[in-house]
Amino acid sequence: MSNCCLDPNKSYYCFVDKTRAMNYSPKFPVQWVQFMVMILSITSTGIAAGRTDIPRLSPTRGIIIEDPDLLSSAAVSDDLQTFYYPQTLDHFNYQPQSYATFQQRYVMNFKYWGGAKKSAPVLAYLGAEGPLDDDLTVIGFLNDNAVSFNALLVYIEHRYYGKSIPFGSREEAFKNASTLGYFHSAQAIADYAEIIMHIKNKLRAFYSPVIVVGGSYGGMLASWLRLKYPHIALGALASSAPILYFDKITPRGAYFSVVTKDFREASESCYQTIRNSWSVIDKIASQPNGLSTLSMIFKTCKPLNKSSELKNALENMYASAAQYDSPPRYPVTVVCRGIDGANEKQDILSKIFAGVVAYKGNRSCYINPPTNESETTVGWRWQTCSEMVIPIGIGNRTMFQPEPFDLNSFIQQCKTIFGVPPRPHWVTSYYGGHDIKLILQRFGSNIIFSNGLRDPYSRGGVLENISESILAVKTVNGSHCLDILAQDASDPEWLVKQRQTEVKIIRGWIAQYYADLKAILFKQ
Repeated sequence: MSNCCLDPNKSYYCFVDKTRAMNYSPKFPVQWVQFMVMILSITSTGIAAGRTDIPRLSPTRGIIIEDPDLLSSAAVSDDLQTFYYPQTLDHFNYQPQSYATFQQRYVMNFKYWGGAKKSAPVLAYLGAEGPLDDDLTVIGFLNDNAVSFNALLVYIEHRYYGKSIPFGSREEAFKNASTLGYFHSAQAIADYAEIIMHIKNKLRAFYSPVIVVGGSYGGMLASWLRLKYPHIALGALASSAPILYFDKITPRGAYFSVVTKDFREASESCYQTIRNSWSVIDKIASQPNGLSTLSMIFKTCKPLNKSSELKNALENMYASAAQYDSPPRYPVTVVCRGIDGANEKQDILSKIFAGVVAYKGNRSCYINPPTNESETTVGWRWQTCSEMVIPIGIGNRTMFQPEPFDLNSFIQQCKTIFGVPPRPHWVTSYYGGHDIKLILQRFGSNIIFSNGLRDPYSRGGVLENISESILAVKTVNGSHCLDILAQDASDPEWLVKQRQTEVKIIRGWIAQYYADLKAILFKQ
């Protein structure tokens, strides 16, 4: 494999082994697998009286859950070229070890770019908690708008994911808290800033405005990069970015309140069936051979050891269906059709299982299957155990059993896994969040916070305009990161209009930038 090089004096197009770059399949050493098993066993069985699990953030996970074959069958554009940048390990320290580097992957598409001489814009996608590969096939906002903007497209992978692994190997990078200590959002944002500057310098695109785009956790990064590095990015599109779900700014029970609302709006009878099912599960589990009975009813992939395994799996299914409740399938409706469509004479758990089958399709088993998200699972667990402490609990007025977020147990769990406690107040200390309108209305600018209100994480997002240029674009029927996925002919009108609104705002930012640039250069 020959890696691409950026040379402004030569053709932009270099040879790259696209097959190897895009069809990424990591191999894990024995020690890594053992570490992963320990984490999964702790997080699945739990050591807490309250809730300690944080629902996954991801712009692409909905596609992975709904249509896993789509990612493997989707063609990656031949216009994409893969590059590697020797990234600084530690941007915030001058100790000798901080100067170590690792190869960070980024991908570019020059096809529609108007060029440096015209100061044509750059649309830069900021990778989130996973390998970049899935984003290249699912995230469509950049490619869908590349022609109209004459934009250079850049996709940057997050450190510690995919092929952007420090310390030479995944085993070494995830060895302990000392090597994982460089794995956090501030380092990631600095990575993105450094690569963007590198690209602009190499292409001599000094006056090309940059718009950063991100979804979910990546949306947080996009908004924070704009605030921390305004000289790097002219503006940011932060899709489904729950930047206010920290430090008690958002009520802890808000997430599952929205999940409940979504299901109740879809079907009152479905909602009531789910709400009544938990006590039935508990009753059966308390009986002799009750766990075996539950294992048979729900066709588990391995026998249940605790009823909480089943209840957690169902909670996660309902949460994922709501978070990614997008057209044309609308998973919440699918689950409820399965539940409501069951024979009226069937018992309540058979109806719940019918909803599971409707959602997941025909399988040999359904609950507690072998996980295939090892890299992302461990990486996100570290991130939530260090700084991304999103305190999501379950309140009293939902279709679930009450389960408040237990911060003390969460801290102990993280110490058990990694040997260090999380910092639950660090995000708001470093990036802000409290009194956000008061603070940002006269400080920040050029950020779009987009949300779909059927997404449970939307409750932790910015839902009202902060200023004339920090804007909230929301849709009543939207779901998690739906606006930045690839457009489709079947997209509903409200989704089309949401994207058009975002494009219009970004176009206005760029037009104003060109006007300012022209005025400054004219004076010179």
